[in-house]
Amino acid sequence: MTHASLSLPETSFATDSNAALPSALYDPRLGHDAARVSGFEIAPGSRPLPRTNQFALYLVEAGAGVCAVNEARHRYEAGNVLCLAPYQHVTFQAESPTRGQVLHFHANFVCLEIFHAEVGCNSKLFDDPFGGISVQPAPETWTEIHGLVSRVAHELQARDTGYREAAIAALKLVLVGLTRAKFADLSDDAAARKLEPPVLQALREAIEANYTRLHAPSDYADLLGISPKSLGRLVREHHGKSLTTLIRDRLMTHAKWEVLHTLRPIKAIAHELGFEDEFYFSRLFKKATGMSPTLFRSFETEIRSGSNLSRV
Repeated sequence: MTHASLSLPETSFATDSNAALPSALYDPRLGHDAARVSGFEIAPGSRPLPRTNQFALYLVEAGAGVCAVNEARHRYEAGNVLCLAPYQHVTFQAESPTRGQVLHFHANFVCLEIFHAEVGCNSKLFDDPFGGISVQPAPETWTEIHGLVSRVAHELQARDTGYREAAIAALKLVLVGLTRAKFADLSDDAAARKLEPPVLQALREAIEANYTRLHAPSDYADLLGISPKSLGRLVREHHGKSLTTLIRDRLMTHAKWEVLHTLRPIKAIAHELGFEDEFYFSRLFKKATGMSPTLFRSFETEIRSGSNLSRV
């Protein structure tokens, strides 16, 4: 396992100078590994991370602060595991010196996008528009997960016979442990503190039922019989983001799946999601991922040799 500052080139890969790609992308054609474990240290202050096309698990061993993902703010402290999805715009805002281990892995190593059921992990662990990114395992689970990540690091470094299969097996146990920890039954007291207001539970259901046709916060405020200002305040308090961002995040979760796993025309995907203007949809997609839909699809399809295409 290496130990480096997040600002060092270890997390910033070179890419083809002829392609308009972000600078931290895993690309097997350039000899990059599909998974890696490294140490990280973040001094107090704001530290943006380069976008990556890998999943990332940040095991926070010390420190506290805020991890901002796109426009959402999530608090973290020692003992947390931060679950970050590919292509997210991430900024650490450390309030005290923060350090730990980070495990990066691409879908070429373990493809959670299609085969998440194999590891007991669903989309609620990564890239959930309605949920947080932070998991706080019980102390014994934290110790187990920490040890498993160290095991992944050892296997990737030693490269003994069957190392890849051993590393994948350890990673799957990490993901199972995190999923269990995130959705563990809460005590009555904890549930009372963390339970969403009924209107936000209704909002979640309303967005799931209508996000392809209703894009404005006022649409959902009208459905729920609450003022847009009051609804927006509740969303900000409980989800750390604006209602506009919450709706847009749900749209982009759908959009990324369709762009990545099908060959449907971008115009058709935009229309399905309620956008008459394909170019406006493409601008939103680029803001969310750092790439246009066309480049996103072509790049990931090429480095995955087409294995991402579940529907042609």
